[in-house]
Amino acid sequence: MSHYPPEAKWHEMARGGIIPQAGNAVEYKVNGWRNERPVRDDDACIDCLFCWIYCPDVAVEVKDASVKGLPFDLDHCKGCGICAAVCPKDCIEMKPEHDFED
Repeated sequence: MSHYPPEAKWHEMARGGIIPQAGNAVEYKVNGWRNERPVRDDDACIDCLFCWIYCPDVAVEVKDASVKGLPFDLDHCKGCGICAAVCPKDCIEMKPEHDFED
């Protein structure tokens, strides 16, 4: 496998989106893959951090063991919805990406 530049398109990569270089996820912005984005209700959030633990893309920001008031890292969120699925308080809702376009 070859090294993919950060601007590589999906059709230039190996099947399954495999990125062969370890530790390089920060170089890749996957926000273009997203159809939906997570929106959290901070008032309902209990800071269980399940969203952070289960996010496969490290797109959940945490500071001082809390996610409240912090944005999702939308450069690295691909909209899989795992954060919403594991939230025990259902305080994360996946909303259509077109709701946020200018």
